[in-house]
Amino acid sequence: MTGRDDNLPSRPRDIVLIGGGHTHALVLLAWGKAPVPGVRLTVINPGPTAPYSGMLPGLIAGHYTRQQLEIDLAPLARYAGARLITGRADGIDRVARMVHLHGQAPIRYDLASLDIGITSDLPNLPGFADHAIPAKPLGTFAQAWEDFVARARAGAVAPRVTVIGAGVAGVELALAARHRLMQAGLSAEVTLLDAAEDILRDVRRGAKAALMEQIRAQNIDLRAGITIRRITATGTALEGGETIPAGIVIGAAGSRPQGWLKATGLHLTDGFVTVDETLRSVTDPALYAVGDCAHLSHAPRPKAGVYAVREAPVLLHNLRAEITGDGRKPYHPQRDYLKLISMGGKRAAADRLSLRVEGAWVWRWKDHIDRKFMRPFHDLARDG
Repeated sequence: MTGRDDNLPSRPRDIVLIGGGHTHALVLLAWGKAPVPGVRLTVINPGPTAPYSGMLPGLIAGHYTRQQLEIDLAPLARYAGARLITGRADGIDRVARMVHLHGQAPIRYDLASLDIGITSDLPNLPGFADHAIPAKPLGTFAQAWEDFVARARAGAVAPRVTVIGAGVAGVELALAARHRLMQAGLSAEVTLLDAAEDILRDVRRGAKAALMEQIRAQNIDLRAGITIRRITATGTALEGGETIPAGIVIGAAGSRPQGWLKATGLHLTDGFVTVDETLRSVTDPALYAVGDCAHLSHAPRPKAGVYAVREAPVLLHNLRAEITGDGRKPYHPQRDYLKLISMGGKRAAADRLSLRVEGAWVWRWKDHIDRKFMRPFHDLARDG
């Protein structure tokens, strides 16, 4: 069932956060400092932890451990006075106000917010589902990468990596993979594939020059303007007959929404939940959506973690406003933001204006920002 009565109860009692993404993690942190009496807060996530995307290239490169980029949701939920349900949401009954979970009983809500991220799988590419791994969801990919590195070190698989998609994410992952395997003493071979002739289209001239130089310096085999025919158990078959052997094929080309959203009856834009300036669904006032799974109808933006982080105080205020009757606040995303792009080793490039700004100090700057974001979550986990 997808229809519903648009009249909310006068005082919502059950608020359910679906997904443990960056926005929801920050909302839980702030809620713990000033909880609202009489409200039961619930967070649903497929696993007990949620990865922080900003540190993923560093994990792949070997600069961070898995624990350093994981938000432990159990102590965070305890701090917020919330209950944590480990399960995968796969539907919403908006009439009964129930979140359906795979293999578990549904969870009732008065208000709910979606922060379920995206996937970078390529379902229309033959063989991808069986023989490749998407870079998102991050948790699944991080585990697959660690397993691959262990097998490569043991000699069970060739240290050959193919990355599909030569945008910022794909370039970061290709450089990080090369660095990790070389540091492990392996003769790494990394191939970067893209259907377009012009790669790194979303960065300015200075950052692009720095990244292209690193691709050449690290002997990344860049193939632009190619067509992939299929993924096989041994590599990537290109149009024309050539096969590029690989021990792991990583998908980093674009992003797709979670498929189950189609059945909710919510207005979607290219599969993403369409929200208004208050982050509320344009279809259903009892549902909010934030982070990569949301489409900002009033100010469309590319998928980026910086927007998820800055949505948190607005979502927090508006959830409270639903309870107290106060006015909701609008979210106004900035038009541009600084990108700090990892380059494999402990070097990074800054994408701002058209200047070429790069070096070890840029990586230390990025590292400081990322560790600062994670510190309060790690403090809660350490204190129990």
